[in-house]
Amino acid sequence: MRRPAKNTSLKLSADSQRLATLAQALIQAASRLEERNWERQLDVLLRKLLKNDHQDSIDAALDHLFKQESDAYDGLMECVEAASESCQLEHEGVLHDALLVAMPILAWTRFSIASGPIPAEATATLSAHFHAHILAPNTKMVMASALFSIDQLPRTHAETFAFTHRMAQTALKGITLKPPTQAPETAPFLADTRYLLAVVTAAAGEPLFRWQVSADLSERDTALTQWNTQALPNIARLLPGCGIELLLPEAYFVACREGDKQIRPASIRAAVHYLTHTLNVEASELQAIIGSFGEESTDGRVDEYRISFTRVNDPDVLYGTVWPLYGEEDDAELQYRNVEVPSDPVISVDVERKSPIEEILALLEECGVVNVKRHLECFPMEFCDDCGTPLYPDMSAELVHAEMPEDAPAGSTHLH
Repeated sequence: MRRPAKNTSLKLSADSQRLATLAQALIQAASRLEERNWERQLDVLLRKLLKNDHQDSIDAALDHLFKQESDAYDGLMECVEAASESCQLEHEGVLHDALLVAMPILAWTRFSIASGPIPAEATATLSAHFHAHILAPNTKMVMASALFSIDQLPRTHAETFAFTHRMAQTALKGITLKPPTQAPETAPFLADTRYLLAVVTAAAGEPLFRWQVSADLSERDTALTQWNTQALPNIARLLPGCGIELLLPEAYFVACREGDKQIRPASIRAAVHYLTHTLNVEASELQAIIGSFGEESTDGRVDEYRISFTRVNDPDVLYGTVWPLYGEEDDAELQYRNVEVPSDPVISVDVERKSPIEEILALLEECGVVNVKRHLECFPMEFCDDCGTPLYPDMSAELVHAEMPEDAPAGSTHLH
Protein backbone atom coordinates (compact mmCIF):
# COMPACT_ATOMS: atom_id res chain seq x y z
CA MET A 1 0.00 0.00 0.00
CA ARG A 2 1.29 3.45 -0.88
CA ARG A 3 1.35 6.29 1.63
CA PRO A 4 -0.78 9.45 1.79
CA ALA A 5 1.21 12.61 1.19
CA LYS A 6 0.56 14.06 4.65
CA ASN A 7 -1.88 14.14 7.53
CA THR A 8 -4.87 16.38 6.96
CA SER A 9 -7.88 17.66 8.85
CA LEU A 10 -10.61 15.20 9.81
CA LYS A 11 -13.17 17.57 8.25
CA LEU A 12 -13.51 16.82 4.53
CA SER A 13 -14.39 19.51 2.02
CA ALA A 14 -17.11 18.85 -0.54
CA ASP A 15 -14.53 18.00 -3.21
CA SER A 16 -12.62 15.68 -0.87
CA GLN A 17 -15.82 13.90 0.14
CA ARG A 18 -16.82 13.53 -3.51
CA LEU A 19 -13.42 12.01 -4.34
CA ALA A 20 -13.72 9.53 -1.47
CA THR A 21 -17.26 8.56 -2.47
CA LEU A 22 -16.31 8.04 -6.13
CA ALA A 23 -13.29 5.93 -5.14
CA GLN A 24 -15.48 3.72 -2.95
CA ALA A 25 -17.99 3.37 -5.78
CA LEU A 26 -15.18 2.47 -8.17
CA ILE A 27 -13.99 -0.53 -6.16
CA GLN A 28 -17.57 -1.72 -5.62
CA ALA A 29 -18.39 -1.66 -9.35
CA ALA A 30 -19.89 -4.93 -10.58
CA SER A 31 -19.07 -4.50 -14.27
CA ARG A 32 -16.44 -2.90 -16.45
CA LEU A 33 -19.01 -0.42 -17.81
CA GLU A 34 -19.87 0.75 -14.31
CA GLU A 35 -16.20 0.91 -13.36
CA ARG A 36 -15.39 3.06 -16.40
CA ASN A 37 -18.28 5.38 -15.58
CA TRP A 38 -16.92 6.01 -12.07
CA GLU A 39 -13.42 6.45 -13.49
CA ARG A 40 -14.63 9.12 -15.91
CA GLN A 41 -16.29 11.04 -13.09
CA LEU A 42 -13.14 10.78 -11.00
CA ASP A 43 -10.99 11.94 -13.92
CA VAL A 44 -13.15 15.03 -14.52
CA LEU A 45 -13.02 16.06 -10.86
CA LEU A 46 -9.31 15.30 -10.51
CA ARG A 47 -8.39 17.30 -13.61
CA LYS A 48 -10.30 20.29 -12.21
CA LEU A 49 -8.58 20.04 -8.82
CA LEU A 50 -5.12 19.49 -10.31
CA LYS A 51 -5.47 22.35 -12.80
CA ASN A 52 -6.44 24.72 -9.97
CA ASP A 53 -3.64 23.43 -7.69
CA HIS A 54 -6.09 22.10 -5.07
CA GLN A 55 -3.66 19.47 -3.83
CA ASP A 56 -5.00 19.75 -0.27
CA SER A 57 -8.42 18.45 -1.35
CA ILE A 58 -6.81 15.39 -2.95
CA ASP A 59 -4.53 14.77 0.04
CA ALA A 60 -7.46 14.97 2.45
CA ALA A 61 -9.43 12.35 0.50
CA LEU A 62 -6.40 10.05 0.29
CA ASP A 63 -5.68 10.41 4.00
CA HIS A 64 -9.32 9.68 4.86
CA LEU A 65 -9.44 6.53 2.71
CA PHE A 66 -6.03 5.35 3.91
CA LYS A 67 -7.46 5.17 7.43
CA GLN A 68 -10.90 3.86 6.46
CA GLU A 69 -10.73 1.68 3.34
CA SER A 70 -7.42 0.59 1.86
CA ASP A 71 -8.82 -0.71 -1.45
CA ALA A 72 -10.56 2.60 -2.15
CA TYR A 73 -7.33 4.41 -1.20
CA ASP A 74 -5.36 2.38 -3.75
CA GLY A 75 -8.05 2.97 -6.38
CA LEU A 76 -8.04 6.73 -5.83
CA MET A 77 -4.23 6.88 -5.78
CA GLU A 78 -4.06 5.12 -9.15
CA CYS A 79 -6.53 7.61 -10.60
CA VAL A 80 -4.64 10.59 -9.13
CA GLU A 81 -1.34 9.37 -10.53
CA ALA A 82 -2.86 8.70 -13.96
CA ALA A 83 -4.50 12.13 -14.07
CA SER A 84 -1.24 13.92 -13.19
CA GLU A 85 1.20 11.94 -15.38
CA SER A 86 -0.97 11.75 -18.56
CA CYS A 87 -3.38 13.91 -20.50
CA GLN A 88 -5.14 14.37 -23.83
CA LEU A 89 -4.52 17.47 -25.93
CA GLU A 90 -5.82 18.56 -29.33
CA HIS A 91 -3.22 19.69 -31.87
CA GLU A 92 -4.01 20.68 -35.47
CA GLY A 93 -7.44 19.12 -35.17
CA VAL A 94 -6.16 15.75 -33.91
CA LEU A 95 -6.58 14.47 -30.34
CA HIS A 96 -3.32 13.23 -28.82
CA ASP A 97 -2.43 11.15 -25.76
CA ALA A 98 0.56 12.36 -23.73
CA LEU A 99 2.46 10.52 -21.01
CA LEU A 100 5.20 11.67 -18.66
CA VAL A 101 7.97 9.05 -18.70
CA ALA A 102 10.88 8.69 -16.27
CA MET A 103 14.18 6.99 -17.10
CA PRO A 104 15.68 5.78 -13.78
CA ILE A 105 19.44 5.71 -13.36
CA LEU A 106 20.95 3.89 -10.37
CA ALA A 107 24.28 5.45 -9.37
CA TRP A 108 26.78 4.75 -6.60
CA THR A 109 30.13 6.30 -5.72
CA ARG A 110 32.52 7.28 -2.93
CA PHE A 111 32.41 10.86 -4.14
CA SER A 112 29.38 12.84 -5.35
CA ILE A 113 26.56 12.07 -7.78
CA ALA A 114 25.87 14.88 -10.22
CA SER A 115 22.42 16.37 -10.86
CA GLY A 116 20.93 19.41 -12.52
CA PRO A 117 21.19 20.82 -16.06
CA ILE A 118 22.99 18.82 -18.76
CA PRO A 119 24.34 20.02 -22.14
CA ALA A 120 21.88 20.38 -25.00
CA GLU A 121 23.91 18.02 -27.20
CA ALA A 122 23.72 15.31 -24.53
CA THR A 123 19.94 15.75 -24.36
CA ALA A 124 19.69 15.48 -28.15
CA THR A 125 21.77 12.30 -28.25
CA LEU A 126 19.83 10.64 -25.44
CA SER A 127 16.53 11.70 -27.04
CA ALA A 128 17.54 9.99 -30.27
CA HIS A 129 18.41 6.74 -28.47
CA PHE A 130 15.22 6.93 -26.41
CA HIS A 131 13.07 7.35 -29.50
CA ALA A 132 14.90 4.65 -31.45
CA HIS A 133 14.92 1.92 -28.80
CA ILE A 134 11.99 2.60 -26.44
CA LEU A 135 9.23 4.42 -28.31
CA ALA A 136 6.77 3.42 -31.02
CA PRO A 137 7.57 4.86 -34.47
CA ASN A 138 4.74 7.41 -34.80
CA THR A 139 5.38 9.27 -31.57
CA LYS A 140 6.71 12.70 -30.71
CA MET A 141 8.67 13.41 -27.56
CA VAL A 142 10.60 16.05 -25.68
CA MET A 143 13.20 15.42 -22.99
CA ALA A 144 14.08 17.82 -20.18
CA SER A 145 17.74 18.89 -20.27
CA ALA A 146 18.49 17.84 -16.70
CA LEU A 147 19.36 14.94 -14.45
CA PHE A 148 16.82 15.03 -11.64
CA SER A 149 17.44 13.80 -8.12
CA ILE A 150 14.37 12.82 -6.11
CA ASP A 151 14.52 16.22 -4.37
CA GLN A 152 14.29 17.97 -7.74
CA LEU A 153 11.28 16.11 -9.14
CA PRO A 154 7.78 17.64 -9.04
CA ARG A 155 6.79 17.47 -5.38
CA THR A 156 3.00 17.15 -5.67
CA HIS A 157 0.46 15.70 -8.08
CA ALA A 158 -0.55 19.23 -9.04
CA GLU A 159 3.06 20.10 -9.91
CA THR A 160 3.34 16.87 -11.91
CA PHE A 161 0.12 17.73 -13.76
CA ALA A 162 1.46 21.20 -14.70
CA PHE A 163 4.85 19.77 -15.73
CA THR A 164 3.22 17.09 -17.92
CA HIS A 165 0.96 19.59 -19.71
CA ARG A 166 3.79 22.07 -20.29
CA MET A 167 6.05 19.36 -21.73
CA ALA A 168 3.24 17.87 -23.85
CA GLN A 169 2.52 21.23 -25.49
CA THR A 170 6.22 21.59 -26.26
CA ALA A 171 6.40 18.11 -27.80
CA LEU A 172 3.34 18.61 -30.01
CA LYS A 173 4.36 22.06 -31.24
CA GLY A 174 7.96 21.00 -31.85
CA ILE A 175 9.34 24.07 -30.11
CA THR A 176 12.57 24.26 -28.15
CA LEU A 177 12.17 23.43 -24.49
CA LYS A 178 13.39 26.14 -22.15
CA PRO A 179 16.35 25.10 -19.98
CA PRO A 180 15.33 24.16 -16.41
CA THR A 181 15.49 26.84 -13.76
CA GLN A 182 17.93 26.52 -10.87
CA ALA A 183 17.19 23.21 -9.17
CA PRO A 184 17.24 22.85 -5.37
CA GLU A 185 20.27 21.31 -3.74
CA THR A 186 20.11 17.56 -3.22
CA ALA A 187 21.39 15.62 -0.21
CA PRO A 188 24.68 13.80 -0.94
CA PHE A 189 24.15 10.03 -0.80
CA LEU A 190 26.67 7.34 -1.69
CA ALA A 191 24.04 5.53 -3.76
CA ASP A 192 21.08 7.35 -5.24
CA THR A 193 18.75 7.52 -8.21
CA ARG A 194 18.83 10.07 -10.97
CA TYR A 195 16.06 10.51 -13.52
CA LEU A 196 15.74 11.75 -17.07
CA LEU A 197 12.20 12.96 -17.77
CA ALA A 198 10.37 13.10 -21.08
CA VAL A 199 6.83 13.48 -22.35
CA VAL A 200 5.76 11.19 -25.19
CA THR A 201 2.76 11.93 -27.42
CA ALA A 202 0.84 9.96 -30.05
CA ALA A 203 -2.54 10.19 -31.74
CA ALA A 204 -5.20 9.12 -29.24
CA GLY A 205 -5.32 5.34 -28.90
CA GLU A 206 -2.05 4.76 -30.80
CA PRO A 207 0.93 2.93 -29.20
CA LEU A 208 3.50 4.90 -27.21
CA PHE A 209 6.10 2.14 -26.68
CA ARG A 210 7.71 -0.26 -29.13
CA TRP A 211 6.49 -3.37 -27.27
CA GLN A 212 2.91 -2.20 -27.80
CA VAL A 213 3.42 -2.26 -31.57
CA SER A 214 4.46 -5.91 -31.69
CA ALA A 215 2.31 -6.99 -28.70
CA ASP A 216 5.39 -9.02 -27.71
CA LEU A 217 6.34 -8.47 -24.07
CA SER A 218 9.84 -9.86 -24.70
CA GLU A 219 10.38 -6.58 -26.57
CA ARG A 220 10.55 -4.89 -23.15
CA ASP A 221 13.72 -6.84 -22.33
CA THR A 222 15.14 -6.13 -25.79
CA ALA A 223 14.36 -2.44 -25.40
CA LEU A 224 16.10 -2.30 -22.02
CA THR A 225 19.17 -4.07 -23.40
CA GLN A 226 19.43 -1.67 -26.34
CA TRP A 227 18.80 1.34 -24.09
CA ASN A 228 21.67 0.24 -21.83
CA THR A 229 23.98 -0.41 -24.77
CA GLN A 230 23.37 2.93 -26.47
CA ALA A 231 22.54 5.33 -23.64
CA LEU A 232 24.85 4.12 -20.87
CA PRO A 233 28.11 5.53 -22.34
CA ASN A 234 26.47 8.94 -22.77
CA ILE A 235 24.99 8.97 -19.27
CA ALA A 236 28.32 7.81 -17.78
CA ARG A 237 29.90 11.03 -19.04
CA LEU A 238 27.28 12.98 -17.08
CA LEU A 239 28.00 11.02 -13.87
CA PRO A 240 31.82 10.81 -13.59
CA GLY A 241 33.22 8.49 -10.94
CA CYS A 242 29.96 6.57 -10.54
CA GLY A 243 28.89 3.00 -11.03
CA ILE A 244 25.70 3.08 -13.10
CA GLU A 245 22.76 0.84 -13.97
CA LEU A 246 19.85 1.89 -16.19
CA LEU A 247 16.31 0.67 -15.55
CA LEU A 248 13.55 0.45 -18.15
CA PRO A 249 11.95 3.85 -18.90
CA GLU A 250 8.28 3.70 -17.90
CA ALA A 251 5.35 5.86 -16.81
CA TYR A 252 6.51 8.42 -14.26
CA PHE A 253 5.18 7.09 -10.96
CA VAL A 254 5.90 3.41 -11.71
CA ALA A 255 9.45 4.25 -12.81
CA CYS A 256 10.13 6.39 -9.73
CA ARG A 257 8.95 3.64 -7.38
CA GLU A 258 11.03 1.05 -9.22
CA GLY A 259 14.08 3.30 -8.98
CA ASP A 260 13.55 3.70 -5.23
CA LYS A 261 13.24 -0.07 -4.80
CA GLN A 262 16.24 -1.01 -6.89
CA ILE A 263 18.64 1.49 -5.30
CA ARG A 264 18.16 0.01 -1.82
CA PRO A 265 20.68 -2.87 -2.07
CA ALA A 266 23.25 -0.56 -3.70
CA SER A 267 22.86 1.86 -0.79
CA ILE A 268 23.95 -0.78 1.73
CA ARG A 269 26.84 -2.02 -0.42
CA ALA A 270 28.04 1.54 -1.05
CA ALA A 271 27.84 2.41 2.65
CA VAL A 272 29.99 -0.56 3.70
CA HIS A 273 32.49 0.04 0.88
CA TYR A 274 32.77 3.72 1.79
CA LEU A 275 33.21 3.14 5.53
CA THR A 276 35.77 0.35 5.23
CA HIS A 277 37.91 2.35 2.79
CA THR A 278 37.56 5.73 4.47
CA LEU A 279 38.16 4.44 8.01
CA ASN A 280 40.63 1.73 6.94
CA VAL A 281 38.75 -1.00 8.81
CA GLU A 282 37.38 -4.43 7.94
CA ALA A 283 33.65 -4.90 7.47
CA SER A 284 33.65 -7.22 10.49
CA GLU A 285 34.70 -4.21 12.59
CA LEU A 286 31.46 -2.40 11.76
CA GLN A 287 28.16 -2.66 13.62
CA ALA A 288 24.81 -2.25 11.84
CA ILE A 289 21.76 -1.05 13.80
CA ILE A 290 18.33 -1.51 12.22
CA GLY A 291 15.29 0.52 13.26
CA SER A 292 11.68 0.38 12.05
CA PHE A 293 10.11 3.77 11.29
CA GLY A 294 6.53 4.80 10.64
CA GLU A 295 4.05 7.63 10.89
CA GLU A 296 2.44 7.85 14.31
CA SER A 297 -1.02 7.79 12.70
CA THR A 298 -0.58 4.36 11.07
CA ASP A 299 -0.91 2.15 14.18
CA GLY A 300 2.64 0.87 14.16
CA ARG A 301 2.79 0.06 10.44
CA VAL A 302 6.37 0.24 9.16
CA ASP A 303 7.04 2.79 6.39
CA GLU A 304 10.80 2.27 6.17
CA TYR A 305 13.87 0.85 7.84
CA ARG A 306 16.82 3.03 8.73
CA ILE A 307 20.18 1.29 9.05
CA SER A 308 22.89 2.96 11.14
CA PHE A 309 26.56 2.08 10.98
CA THR A 310 29.01 2.38 13.88
CA ARG A 311 32.36 0.86 14.72
CA VAL A 312 32.14 -2.08 17.10
CA ASN A 313 32.24 -0.87 20.73
CA ASP A 314 31.89 2.77 19.60
CA PRO A 315 28.46 4.41 20.19
CA ASP A 316 28.82 7.12 17.52
CA VAL A 317 26.66 6.65 14.40
CA LEU A 318 28.93 7.30 11.42
CA TYR A 319 26.58 6.80 8.52
CA GLY A 320 23.01 5.80 7.79
CA THR A 321 20.89 4.59 4.92
CA VAL A 322 17.12 4.31 4.41
CA TRP A 323 15.22 1.25 3.12
CA PRO A 324 11.66 2.40 2.21
CA LEU A 325 8.85 -0.15 1.94
CA TYR A 326 6.43 -0.32 -0.98
CA GLY A 327 3.22 -2.08 -1.91
CA GLU A 328 2.83 -5.50 -0.37
CA GLU A 329 6.12 -5.19 1.53
CA ASP A 330 4.61 -3.31 4.47
CA ASP A 331 1.92 -5.97 4.84
CA ALA A 332 4.61 -8.67 4.91
CA GLU A 333 6.41 -6.74 7.62
CA LEU A 334 3.40 -6.99 9.93
CA GLN A 335 3.84 -10.76 9.91
CA TYR A 336 7.58 -10.66 10.59
CA ARG A 337 7.68 -7.56 12.79
CA ASN A 338 8.37 -9.40 16.04
CA VAL A 339 10.84 -11.97 14.72
CA GLU A 340 14.00 -11.78 16.81
CA VAL A 341 17.15 -10.91 14.87
CA PRO A 342 20.43 -12.29 16.27
CA SER A 343 22.84 -9.59 17.35
CA ASP A 344 25.72 -12.06 17.57
CA PRO A 345 28.12 -12.55 14.68
CA VAL A 346 26.56 -15.32 12.57
CA ILE A 347 23.42 -14.78 10.50
CA SER A 348 22.31 -17.88 8.63
CA VAL A 349 22.19 -17.62 4.84
CA ASP A 350 19.72 -20.50 4.83
CA VAL A 351 16.85 -18.33 6.13
CA GLU A 352 14.05 -18.18 3.59
CA ARG A 353 13.84 -14.65 2.18
CA LYS A 354 10.27 -13.67 3.05
CA SER A 355 10.55 -10.05 4.09
CA PRO A 356 12.63 -6.91 3.53
CA ILE A 357 14.28 -7.31 6.96
CA GLU A 358 15.68 -10.67 5.87
CA GLU A 359 16.89 -9.14 2.61
CA ILE A 360 18.68 -6.44 4.59
CA LEU A 361 20.31 -9.04 6.81
CA ALA A 362 21.46 -11.05 3.80
CA LEU A 363 23.00 -7.95 2.20
CA LEU A 364 24.83 -7.02 5.40
CA GLU A 365 26.21 -10.54 5.67
CA GLU A 366 27.19 -10.50 1.99
CA CYS A 367 29.13 -7.28 2.68
CA GLY A 368 30.88 -8.84 5.70
CA VAL A 369 28.97 -6.96 8.43
CA VAL A 370 28.30 -9.68 11.01
CA ASN A 371 27.48 -7.51 14.03
CA VAL A 372 23.81 -6.58 13.72
CA LYS A 373 21.41 -5.06 16.24
CA ARG A 374 17.70 -4.66 15.53
CA HIS A 375 15.44 -2.50 17.68
CA LEU A 376 11.94 -3.98 17.77
CA GLU A 377 10.13 -0.76 18.64
CA CYS A 378 8.73 1.46 15.87
CA PHE A 379 10.37 4.90 15.81
CA PRO A 380 8.69 8.11 14.59
CA MET A 381 9.81 9.51 11.23
CA GLU A 382 12.14 12.19 12.60
CA PHE A 383 14.55 14.35 10.61
CA CYS A 384 17.29 16.85 11.42
CA ASP A 385 15.78 20.31 11.97
CA ASP A 386 18.82 22.01 10.40
CA CYS A 387 19.60 19.97 7.28
CA GLY A 388 16.46 17.84 6.87
CA THR A 389 18.28 14.50 6.70
CA PRO A 390 16.91 11.42 8.52
CA LEU A 391 17.87 10.72 12.12
CA TYR A 392 19.17 7.20 12.77
CA PRO A 393 18.97 4.89 15.81
CA ASP A 394 22.04 4.23 17.92
CA MET A 395 22.63 1.18 20.13
CA SER A 396 20.63 2.69 23.00
CA ALA A 397 17.61 3.42 20.73
CA GLU A 398 18.22 7.19 20.63
CA LEU A 399 17.70 8.95 17.30
CA VAL A 400 20.84 10.83 16.32
CA HIS A 401 22.53 12.63 13.46
CA ALA A 402 24.98 10.47 11.49
CA GLU A 403 28.43 12.10 11.48
CA MET A 404 31.83 10.89 10.30
CA PRO A 405 34.72 11.57 12.71
CA GLU A 406 36.54 14.89 12.41
CA ASP A 407 39.79 13.18 11.41
CA ALA A 408 38.17 11.33 8.49
CA PRO A 409 39.61 12.18 5.04
CA ALA A 410 38.34 15.41 3.52
CA GLY A 411 35.07 15.19 1.62
CA SER A 412 33.72 12.25 3.60
CA THR A 413 31.72 14.10 6.25
CA HIS A 414 28.06 15.08 6.26
CA LEU A 415 26.92 12.19 4.08
CA HIS A 416 23.60 10.72 5.15
